[in-house]
Amino acid sequence: MNRPEREKLIIIVNPVSGVRKNRQGEFRDIIESSLDYDRFDPVIRFTRYAGHGAEIVLEGLEHGINRFVVAGGDGTINKVAEKLAGTDATLGIIPAGSGNGLAHHLGIPLRKKEAIELLNRDKTLRIDTCMVNDRFFASIAGIGFDARVARQFAKCNSRGFLTYAKIVLKEYLSYKPLKYHLKLDEDELQTEAFFISFANSSQFGYNTRIAPQASITDGLIDVCIVRKPPVQAFPGIARLMYQQKIDRSKYIEIYRASNIIVKRKKGKTVNIDGEAVKLDKKLHVTIKPSSLNVVVP
Repeated sequence: MNRPEREKLIIIVNPVSGVRKNRQGEFRDIIESSLDYDRFDPVIRFTRYAGHGAEIVLEGLEHGINRFVVAGGDGTINKVAEKLAGTDATLGIIPAGSGNGLAHHLGIPLRKKEAIELLNRDKTLRIDTCMVNDRFFASIAGIGFDARVARQFAKCNSRGFLTYAKIVLKEYLSYKPLKYHLKLDEDELQTEAFFISFANSSQFGYNTRIAPQASITDGLIDVCIVRKPPVQAFPGIARLMYQQKIDRSKYIEIYRASNIIVKRKKGKTVNIDGEAVKLDKKLHVTIKPSSLNVVVP
């Protein structure tokens, strides 16, 4: 009796993602002990430079491969997901970054072995993806203080929550809120904000939820407008974030829209899935409903 042909699978690994680097030998051992080799025929590719993951995906799609897995953080996932959005191909996620915001939102286990075993069960969800101007994002984008922190975080040699928290505290006192004009579908408003997040998923990472009611399948973006809180309010805000109740804070307003235009006088940096990117002062944020297949629990 002939065995069914195994499905080809490309596993894209960013070896420098996260706090603990992905050593090649160790990673291969986990794959071999956790993935169903009777069903899958995996090829493991380690990225060598920025954007290499996207190139691997395009090469795989040209050869008819329909299943890709990313081991990395939100930035690595972003580059791969962008090439898969709008196709029938499926994305699997092995959380291996610092914050792992998208993985947290989707409930994907943070332990590599458990995340790989999830691939064997093959349950998928068709999720929304977003664009800000010509840049893709799967989880969250932000402007203001959020983008300042992302820019400073990118300059650091060390990663992890402690590094992130130190940057927040260092930059907080000197950062002044900025004025913005927003058009949210047909509604318009003027506001002064500490930062504004455009949330497809619920959180930045590290289980810090800025948009606790955000759905990744509702065709809408949660627009979170945050006023600068006093230092003494920090403990209460942190508690609400981790309790998934930040929307109850008097320092935040959340709107939902599918088509957003932002005009700002200052600041060109945008936080896109954890990466600091320079864009025009005028931003156009849109959503592509049900555009990406992702493996979920």
